[in-house]
Amino acid sequence: MAAQETVEHKYVYDFAEGNKDLKDLLGGKGANLAEMSNLGLPVPPGFTITTEACKAYLATGREPDGLADQIEAHLESLERTMGRRLGDPNDPLLVSVRSGAKFSMPGMMETVLNVGLNDRSVVGLARQATGSADQASGADRFAWDSYRRLIQMFGKTVCEVPGEDFEHALDEAKRAKGTHNDLDLDADDLRGLVDAYKKIFAKHTGREFPQQPREQLDLAIRAVFDSWNAERAVLYRRQERIPADLGTAVNVVSMVFGNLGPDSGTGVAFTRDPGSGAQGIYGDYLANAQGEDVVAGIRNTVPLQQLEQLDKKSYDELLEIMARLEQHYKDLCDIEFTIERGKLWMLQTRVGKRTAAAAFVIAGQLVDEGLIDLDEALHRVNGAQLAQLMFPRFQLDHGIRPVAKGIGASPGAASGKVVFTSARAVELAAEGEPVILVRRETNPDDLNGMIAAQGILTSRGGKTSHAAVVARGMGKTCVSGADDLDVNVPAKRFTVGGQVVVEGDVVSIDGTTGLVYLGEVPVMPSEVVQYFEGELDPERTDDALVEAVHRIMTHADATRRLRVRTNADTGADAARARRFGAEGVGLCRTEHMFLGDRRELVERLILAGTDAEREDALAALLPLQRADFEEIFRKMDGLPVTVRLIDPPLHEFLPPLEQLAVNVAVAQERGEDVAKEEALLAAVRRMHEENPMLGLRGVRLGLVIPGLFAMQVRAIAEAAVTVVRAGGSACPEIMVPLVGAVQELETVRAEAEKIIAEVVGDSGVEVLIGTMIEVPRAALTAGQIAEAAEFFSFGTNDLTQMGWGFSRDDVEGAFFWRYLELGIFGISPFESIDREGVGRLVRIAAEEGRAARPGLKLGVCGEHGGDPDSVHFFHEVGLDYVSCSPFRVPVARLEAGRAAVRTTGSDSR
Repeated sequence: MAAQETVEHKYVYDFAEGNKDLKDLLGGKGANLAEMSNLGLPVPPGFTITTEACKAYLATGREPDGLADQIEAHLESLERTMGRRLGDPNDPLLVSVRSGAKFSMPGMMETVLNVGLNDRSVVGLARQATGSADQASGADRFAWDSYRRLIQMFGKTVCEVPGEDFEHALDEAKRAKGTHNDLDLDADDLRGLVDAYKKIFAKHTGREFPQQPREQLDLAIRAVFDSWNAERAVLYRRQERIPADLGTAVNVVSMVFGNLGPDSGTGVAFTRDPGSGAQGIYGDYLANAQGEDVVAGIRNTVPLQQLEQLDKKSYDELLEIMARLEQHYKDLCDIEFTIERGKLWMLQTRVGKRTAAAAFVIAGQLVDEGLIDLDEALHRVNGAQLAQLMFPRFQLDHGIRPVAKGIGASPGAASGKVVFTSARAVELAAEGEPVILVRRETNPDDLNGMIAAQGILTSRGGKTSHAAVVARGMGKTCVSGADDLDVNVPAKRFTVGGQVVVEGDVVSIDGTTGLVYLGEVPVMPSEVVQYFEGELDPERTDDALVEAVHRIMTHADATRRLRVRTNADTGADAARARRFGAEGVGLCRTEHMFLGDRRELVERLILAGTDAEREDALAALLPLQRADFEEIFRKMDGLPVTVRLIDPPLHEFLPPLEQLAVNVAVAQERGEDVAKEEALLAAVRRMHEENPMLGLRGVRLGLVIPGLFAMQVRAIAEAAVTVVRAGGSACPEIMVPLVGAVQELETVRAEAEKIIAEVVGDSGVEVLIGTMIEVPRAALTAGQIAEAAEFFSFGTNDLTQMGWGFSRDDVEGAFFWRYLELGIFGISPFESIDREGVGRLVRIAAEEGRAARPGLKLGVCGEHGGDPDSVHFFHEVGLDYVSCSPFRVPVARLEAGRAAVRTTGSDSR
């Protein structure tokens, strides 16, 4: 019975059986091919092998029971529909085998075209292509061109034959013909190239190129399954945070041919500009070509608008279909199509990748067009995109002139040293050098280098080439199709306008304009930062991006429940964060106020040998601390300011033990007076700890060093009273760090309350006292601690360190790379909250704290407060606010709004 159930498991779906909502099962490509079929659009017949089949294959190393029979049945049905048999010598059916995961992974997995061709069916294909006498001359060329493409794709994809061997053979054939254009190769040239490709295949595989069509199909399907775990696919998933357990579907589609002659071609279209969001006709077209030629950027394309002159009937039909698909999907659509002798075929559609700027602009446009509402618009953008828009742009008012112009494929401003290989890009980036990866065209094997580089520059390709699509998805600056560049990768140089640029020279690229500059170009703030700073009025600008950002941010602020504060230690930081929309200070680190010229006072405190000396040192620090707090309270003007009492070990304010010991020894050798230095060295040795992060710090300092916390509490209270009595407003909150037991907090609180009562008097100032939850024990005893705390602020940096047992300063460089590689982490737990572990501690503390003290204020002040995914978690847990660096405040505001929308049920992903 179990075997029978396995056989009956459905692994293969005809296009007519699916729809766009089955992406988990059919992958994005298969689901959308099915959807287009259901809409009655011209889609070549075919079928999809599910992700479930892929996962079963990857788990066991073999195809699941019943899959082969289901493929055979659907293949026979396809043959009946087409009136041809796979690989028939006289009238062959050919198919493409394409990957298609749930989430788009452009170029990361495999495609094989023209499956079914062999030494016999190539003749039948030529006969099939001869529709009339005037087409006969091109039919042989077309057939042999298709055959050489199959051998090349099959060899590289299925049998791991080095792709450059095929490319060298093609280059040699063109050299022999005296041309740079592969279209100049005739049938005899291509027949000879097929022979050369076969020899390359046999040399690397030890066997002849397979002649059985069904063997070709089966091996291609397995290759697509295997490509899910290819190194570049794993790397791309990690980069884009795509789960590793989804698997890929496989689409088997009857071939339609864009390389039949000048009345055929292939292209990629976008329903709006994926770079800017502007409405219009955007895309690339390549006559007499197959789809991979466009994506690979092997030949430079022409703008899609030129198709109107070449084939107006197909052009008009395409525009009608584009409009229909955008209305249906209610979003920017990315479309692949082929024209076969004047007949338009739709090969793929998907919700298109877009730049950060385009995401905001398009979301606003779709609201205006009534296709989506503002909640959905808010969900269509994200904090990572907003952060990208806040990066600087080139300042071009210094007479700087470009040396080349390509296509602005992915916006941004990037400068760096030129490199010509992915390996070199990775190597230099690891040394901290910004690099620009320069290639004739990129391919999926360049992913490592593209991730490492600041930007990508290619001499071939368009907005839909591999480089452009992948760069947009990653938010990388990219200029493609800069065909004035003569790129010589083996020689590690490119030539432009008579100038030679070698590896290591600096260039700058503008991914918006497509311009290329020699040297490093200065940058200026982005218009989005100028908007947040109040320098651009969104009501009085014709900048579509600023208008879109303002509109969506306004809705996010109106929608969100989470408040957003900032981490600020100075008045300047507080003021800037407030301009960026901060609603208070969630973390003011007092230890930062002891740096610089004030180190000497800290040294006096540490070296104090008597109570009087210690009190003198504290008295000297008091007015300085008070002035610091006054400035921040004034800048915040009544918004809450959470001040953390001193947290790090005091020895951090002193010279390192080794350095101090050497200095003393050298001075003694010279006979110098080193009494002070010797006293300092003795104090450092006395305070030395093997593990200072778990030693005398935080609340422990306040309990061990009399008067330290008292001085800070007094400074806070006096500053608040001073501001209020001057006509201002202050809302101080005192936060005690590193509490692990309620008794620690109770002791500090008792002393603090006496000082506050004495200082505040009848001023009306109210001071809350709470604690950071950063020790796992504090999270687990939060119900007890809440009885002495009026608020909790989660210090998720230390909570992550102690929860995982990691020393952050050591582990990230030591072994995190290996944990990420092995999939133990999907992302560093210091970057995004570990929901299952550290997140559970947060949830426990929030629930038990509020159970003991209803209305307990809850926030977070670790770096996770500005991480988009973490903001969603903090919303779910019920925190009142997040706090982050000033620059991240707009990101947190946006994500807090998105979290609220998601909670109410809108989810467009």
